[in-house]
Amino acid sequence: MEQHLTKIYSRFETLLSVRPDDIDMNQHVHSSRYQDYVLAARYDQMSRCYGMSMDEFVELGFGWFVNTSHIEYKRPLRIGEQFLVRTHVESFSRTGVRIGFEILREPGGKISCQGWCEYTLITLSTGRAVEIPPWIVERYSV
Repeated sequence: MEQHLTKIYSRFETLLSVRPDDIDMNQHVHSSRYQDYVLAARYDQMSRCYGMSMDEFVELGFGWFVNTSHIEYKRPLRIGEQFLVRTHVESFSRTGVRIGFEILREPGGKISCQGWCEYTLITLSTGRAVEIPPWIVERYSV
């Protein structure tokens, strides 16, 4: 991803719990749910940490499209466990952002999985990529 801004960005955390419907036949969280956890945390963090809820973002006609995700699984999560989803901006490109994440079992903070996702900014009216306005880069550059 082409970078046009490099800096160290803040890390934000969201505490979540494993739900019964997250469990697969091996009695641990199904691999597909980890990406759901990252999306839930980013939704929470948009409002709480960046000062702009996803609803406000949508009202302005913008959305994020996930083009790539990479997850490295280390330890399973099991029913009833709590975990932290820690995310941070890794870099910006002209039309996108790369978000790094870790999911940590609580208590103790052992890594369950880690990885990154690349999102492209789109206009909701067309579904096409759009250059990230400077005010969005500034808002996410905390």
